[in-house]
Amino acid sequence: MKRLILPLAALAVLATATGTALAFCGFYVAKADTRLFNHASQVVLVRDGDRTVLTMANDFKGDPKEFAIVIPVPTFLQKEQIHVADRALLDHLDAWSSPRLVEYFDGNPCEMRRFEEMAVPAPAAGVVGGKAADRARSLGVTIEASYTVGEYDILILSATQSQGLETWLRESGYRIPPGASRVLGGYLKQGMRFFVAKVNLTEQSKLGFTYLRPIQVAYESPKFMLPIRLGMVNADGPQELFLYALTRNGRVETTNYRTVRLPSDVEIPAFVKDDFGHFYKDMFSRQVRKEDMRAVFLEYAWDMGWCDPCAADPLSGDELRELGVFWAGRNADRGGAQNAFLTRLHLRYDGAHFPEDLVFQETGDRNNFQGRYILRHPWTGKDRCEAADAYRRELPQRFAREASNLASLTGWDLNKIRGRMNLQASAPPAAEEPWWKKIWN
Repeated sequence: MKRLILPLAALAVLATATGTALAFCGFYVAKADTRLFNHASQVVLVRDGDRTVLTMANDFKGDPKEFAIVIPVPTFLQKEQIHVADRALLDHLDAWSSPRLVEYFDGNPCEMRRFEEMAVPAPAAGVVGGKAADRARSLGVTIEASYTVGEYDILILSATQSQGLETWLRESGYRIPPGASRVLGGYLKQGMRFFVAKVNLTEQSKLGFTYLRPIQVAYESPKFMLPIRLGMVNADGPQELFLYALTRNGRVETTNYRTVRLPSDVEIPAFVKDDFGHFYKDMFSRQVRKEDMRAVFLEYAWDMGWCDPCAADPLSGDELRELGVFWAGRNADRGGAQNAFLTRLHLRYDGAHFPEDLVFQETGDRNNFQGRYILRHPWTGKDRCEAADAYRRELPQRFAREASNLASLTGWDLNKIRGRMNLQASAPPAAEEPWWKKIWN
């Protein structure tokens, strides 16, 4: 029996208290990519007017013969509107837009070079007939089309009532979780169809793939949305979703949930360089708790033509077109300027906190934003001058701010952070003197 996979779409900023603003730039030394998170799905939404190209990659682990997905779609899909994508495209988008750690090195204050950048190497980085159709019709289900695309067998279904659709899916070998009927009914009331895909093992063997490639669909609809409710029916806990929206005009945000920028441009202690993944997971979890798991977080918003600092090369015109950015120019070279704006959103969701599907709007905001965390290495020279003396006097306060920033972002114990920085543990607050002693003493 097919195991129905529905994990996805079947589906405050802290200021740097330094007195000196650090602009974008610095040297990228680590990134927080999607592999840090379990139960993570990735979706690319290309949107222009009513035209949408949706690319979906699930983190299914298991025997391919057990894989199947059911995805609500707003319109009928012809075979030419369905495609199988290269997983490397999503990996490239992830690498380019991941929150990143950057490094600065303080210069000699006596030479009036407050910050001197030093390069640090980045890590290598047809309509079905026969008995099946007759049985479907008896349950109020219409098999509108059947396709084989790449290694996937695909059906396009419509239905008159959810119970009949659930019955048909069960009889056809799909393991439907309890509670699916109610959610299916919600989509039927909206006039949506269902895109059902399972792996064709013979075709997969011919193609030589040992993993499941992302599925793409292109359609026209005034609805700019992503269905996630069905994916929570059989979830065994909160899910992670990374959404990459590519548009012509500007940043994308949710309209039915709050879109919140992650804390960014915060200076943290240098030891985090060796533990950035742990830092980022704890930081993100703390922000989720602060918002009571009811927000969508902005991790990156940037013009695709350039980056600062670059965690990876921008996608080429050819790569963008493969993702569905049909207006992108064709070019063999990476990094060519393209009229495409990328928004990266990250959410942790479950049915209790995200009862509605995600609805989006494209804004005209093209201001750049990135989740960026800063290491500042102190100058350790021996030169003597007034500026150097002032610099040395300020360092303990700066280190204390970095420790406090890290504790505030992650919830880590402040005294343990100070210990790792070789700073004196913070003393407990002194007891206040009784008020009457202040009268005559």
